[in-house]
Amino acid sequence: MKKIAVFFADGNEEIEGLTVVDILRRAKQEVVTISVTGQKELHGSHGITFFADTLYEDADMASFDGVVIPGGMPGTTNLGAHEGVLSALREFDAQGKMVAAICAAPSVLGQAGLLKGKRATCHPGWEEKLTGAILSEETAVTDGNIITSRGMGTAIDFSLAMLKLLTDEETVAKVREGIVY
Repeated sequence: MKKIAVFFADGNEEIEGLTVVDILRRAKQEVVTISVTGQKELHGSHGITFFADTLYEDADMASFDGVVIPGGMPGTTNLGAHEGVLSALREFDAQGKMVAAICAAPSVLGQAGLLKGKRATCHPGWEEKLTGAILSEETAVTDGNIITSRGMGTAIDFSLAMLKLLTDEETVAKVREGIVY
């Protein structure tokens, strides 16, 4: 079992983050939602209120095997402005741990310098922010330890790509069957 951190700020796209939580938990992975706002209560980009499992300042980042950042606005901007998030992304990448971002959030990976020479995708219109990336229009792109995806409509593909990197084809097939995908 792997332990995955999903960062949230106010204004993140709810489905992009919570689909990851759902899919990975179905596969018996440990997923911890982490608020970077100083409060567990979060307000998504579409007015949905939800609660994180823990706060950034209380999370032991060294205990995680991967980190995920959802898109949505202004959530992406809020995550990109958080030094702890940027530090975690760089650290995880340097250690070869999974780093995943969807929609506008791959721009944060570009900002952190993690996409140079890597294949990546994002929500249409954000391509220029993927500094150094080899752009793709695939629904989900895995290049080494980095996974990127395009938006809410690709959240299941994004989550399954993570599951494939973290587990095996058999586990992915079982989850796909279970969700009728």
